[in-house]
Amino acid sequence: MAGRNDPHESGSQRHRTRAASTGASSGRTSSSRPRTGSSTRSRGAGTGTRPTRRPAPRSRRSRHRFPVGNSGRRLRILVGLVTMALVLLLGRAFQLQALDSQSYAAAAARQMTRTQELQPVRGEILDRNGKVLAMSEPAVRVIADPSIIATNGIDPRLTLTASEQAAANAAPQAIATILAKYLGGSPSDYIKYLTAKQANSNAWSMYQVVKAQVPAWTYVQLTKALAAGGEADGHKVGAWYGIYKEDDPIRVYPSGPVASNIVGFMRANGKPGGGLEYTLNSSLAGVPGRESYEVAAYGRIPLGNSTLTPAVNGTSYTLTIDSEMQLLAQNAISSQVKATGSNSGTAIVMNVKTGEVLAMATSPGYDPNNITAATLGDLGDLAVTTPYEPGSVEKVLTMATLADQGLVTANTHVVVPSRIASGGGYIHDVFAHGTMYMTARGIVAESSNIGMTELSRTMSKQSFIDHLQSFGLGQPTGIGLPGESGGSLPSANMPDYTRDQISFGQGLSVTAIQMASAVAAVANGGVYNPPTIIKSAVDGKGNPVALPQRQPHRVVSAAAASQVLDMMEAVITQIGGGTREIPNYRMLGKSGTAEIASDGAKNGYTASFVGVAPAENPQILVYVVLQHPIHGTEGGVIAVPVVQQLMQLALPRYGVPPSTTPPRKEQLFYK
Repeated sequence: MAGRNDPHESGSQRHRTRAASTGASSGRTSSSRPRTGSSTRSRGAGTGTRPTRRPAPRSRRSRHRFPVGNSGRRLRILVGLVTMALVLLLGRAFQLQALDSQSYAAAAARQMTRTQELQPVRGEILDRNGKVLAMSEPAVRVIADPSIIATNGIDPRLTLTASEQAAANAAPQAIATILAKYLGGSPSDYIKYLTAKQANSNAWSMYQVVKAQVPAWTYVQLTKALAAGGEADGHKVGAWYGIYKEDDPIRVYPSGPVASNIVGFMRANGKPGGGLEYTLNSSLAGVPGRESYEVAAYGRIPLGNSTLTPAVNGTSYTLTIDSEMQLLAQNAISSQVKATGSNSGTAIVMNVKTGEVLAMATSPGYDPNNITAATLGDLGDLAVTTPYEPGSVEKVLTMATLADQGLVTANTHVVVPSRIASGGGYIHDVFAHGTMYMTARGIVAESSNIGMTELSRTMSKQSFIDHLQSFGLGQPTGIGLPGESGGSLPSANMPDYTRDQISFGQGLSVTAIQMASAVAAVANGGVYNPPTIIKSAVDGKGNPVALPQRQPHRVVSAAAASQVLDMMEAVITQIGGGTREIPNYRMLGKSGTAEIASDGAKNGYTASFVGVAPAENPQILVYVVLQHPIHGTEGGVIAVPVVQQLMQLALPRYGVPPSTTPPRKEQLFYK
């Protein structure tokens, strides 16, 4: 009961307890008289009296006891919490299985799927006869996986045995030794790849490129050596693991420097560096494929899902270039560059009827198989990138323009003084003379600047510029090589002295391919064919590929062109004492010599000569240009030998029959 004393309490403790209880109840100290039978008056309780019992004192333990909760309420709370947890779990399950199932499945699939790119075979470049000028050979990129090398192929989740640990410790040095044997260098060169860590991490790297463009056969030998294994700490090691490959074909050029200025080259990083390799890169390269397959911890799952998108091999191109003619042209121009002390030289052999370039040689050149040995200036194609003043070869085009307007024929009479005023100065010929009475034929043969200036003044500037543009001057030819220059051509509102200069090949600039194509148009009866170096193409499956077609157009009439060819034959037959002729064929030609101006000063010459044969029905054109020659400066002396050599080789090579009529020698002076 509440008022019962705890039997374990002492008397004093009980007394203190009661006293505390009583004091707390009455607010005063209780008396010591007995409680039984006693009564008291309640203060402030009214006038009546009633017997009362003081509340029994509570023990100290009873004051700290908590009341027992309602069991039904606790059960309801527990059931509510369990229900809420079940609802959350069911909701999450519904989200995973119904709402996010596809995204989670895709994420899991990605973690189990490995994708690798499949490299296409780069297209070939061939000459007109099917000889390969550029091709790709199988090669690989050697890859190291340090995470595999660290355990020598043992699953890192397993505890390695003593022999396995010994193999893992020895693997980097053993593999490095094998790599050095087959890839060159010393073992120390490869250790850094085999023991590399991930960036900002202590975890092993999983991908390190050891060496690129390793020949496939070399890699086969390398893998055999790795598979043979070795020894580690007295234990036999069955094989060394952690080296694999990726396709990385090597571009090779079987003909070396032949047509390298046209074909171009590939850099060590797999990027094209010049020529057709650069301009045709997107089609030569093809389209990479892709292979995806499921993997597990131990590699590819044999029956797992896989997808394959095959690579599309690149387009192959057949050129108009004849590699043998190209080699002959390269040898000829290189020899003459050396003999004359020239800085550079160009030789072009072209089919007059089609505009096809049979050879386009430049010197100096380079070997695309050893590109590091070449200088930067050697890597371009001077025939398309480097403009210059053409000199007197331009007179062929000026005369064609005049003849097309009916202003001149080969026999037109012209009084040629010793000099002619122009732009505050005088124009002279390269040889001193008094007043001469020349035919137009004689002006071309003797290369008179004064006579040419007089004739050019009879036509409008607009007509002159229009014809030159139609001949392809002043804009790139579109031959398809990188860095092609358009040269420079003044507008029709040019000063009179500029018109005078252009008439004999100064005051404008051209490239060698522009000038060769323009003269070929005159030789082709006045019809211009855009120059081309690509004959045909096939895709990676061997199907023909359509090429852009550029249409020929007429520049001058056939009659006008015939008059100019008459003038050009006199350059061969009546100048040089017959030394410019070639056996069995009547040839036409024109020489060019122009001073090179730089910063207002003359600092060298451009010497050139163009030849066309046979005269009765022109088929082949040869154009030779020498820049900054030291031993000789006149194109009719130092360039013509190369033209003769190449023409004599080209005409019979392409089945051109010899001439059946004798060379013509017509009137150069009329009195």
